[in-house]
Amino acid sequence: MTAAPTIGLRALNAAMDAYKKVFTTPSLSRPDPVRHTGFDLDVVIEAVTVEADDVVSLTLVRPGRERLPAWRPGSHLDVFLPSGRQRQYSLCGDPVDQHRYRIAVRRIPRGDGGSLEMHALRPGDPLRIRGPRNAFTFVERAPSYLFVAGGIGITPILPMVRAAGTRGRLVYLGRSRATMPFLDELPADADIRADAECGVPDIEAILRTAPPGAAVYVCGPPPVLEAAQRTLFTLNPTASLHTERFSALPVLDGREFALTLARTGIEVRVGSTETALDAIRRVHPDVAYSCRQGFCGTCKTRVLSGAVDHRDRLLTDADRPGHMLTCVSRAVDGPLVLDL
Repeated sequence: MTAAPTIGLRALNAAMDAYKKVFTTPSLSRPDPVRHTGFDLDVVIEAVTVEADDVVSLTLVRPGRERLPAWRPGSHLDVFLPSGRQRQYSLCGDPVDQHRYRIAVRRIPRGDGGSLEMHALRPGDPLRIRGPRNAFTFVERAPSYLFVAGGIGITPILPMVRAAGTRGRLVYLGRSRATMPFLDELPADADIRADAECGVPDIEAILRTAPPGAAVYVCGPPPVLEAAQRTLFTLNPTASLHTERFSALPVLDGREFALTLARTGIEVRVGSTETALDAIRRVHPDVAYSCRQGFCGTCKTRVLSGAVDHRDRLLTDADRPGHMLTCVSRAVDGPLVLDL
């Protein structure tokens, strides 16, 4: 009388093992670091606050003060500007407050115009946003954390520091205190290192302070990110490194190739150190793009012929045949023809 229950339990256990392998084992699941949540929303600027030299924060609310989609530390919004530009900004407010989003923008006078347009916005102005989305996931159960933020890189880091509490340590880098936003919102033990006071930061020395097994989060200018990527695992093999950047990725191992824009017949050469998007913008300056890092999908383009070296973090295996993200992907060997 005990055989049937035993067989039933074995079958149940086997089914559970199969379920775990398919649905919970990371090595068998398709990696997808960009988590899509929320949707397109119309919002209104509730407040514009000066946070530092050339840095303002914008508080966004829905017109009827309805709840906003939930978000986790590290999330960002796609913001559609009145000009038609699309830009991305990290959420730096309180995830518990689902009636307001806060983003911060540094004014870049010689940039591509997006930050200048954001700085011209005023309370009451409407905006359209998409998200939140997360490509900089906060690991909630790490034994300890080291956060290294450079300048405006404090924006995604700030909610993480709050979430980590006493398990986290923040090192905040900047040119001067006057240029560093949110100083009054940092924990009392934050290590603030302004170049004007401390000199050029020694990133390797900072990384040496991470305990074994720490989750190390770095967001800032390219030299800070590159130093972390180059040295952390030599210094601390058990640590994990999590990075986010606000500039385009450098082109590595690039080869020159030709692109033809099928709708006009124009052919452009893509240099070995430039992206396909950069080359396209020389002849088609209004082409859509946003993140320039291969995860938002704004520059997704149909490929009519040619083999693509996919370097993005967005397209699925089903999407990749016949498409590419021009901000990061390249030709494998030979020319490409795009539906542009």
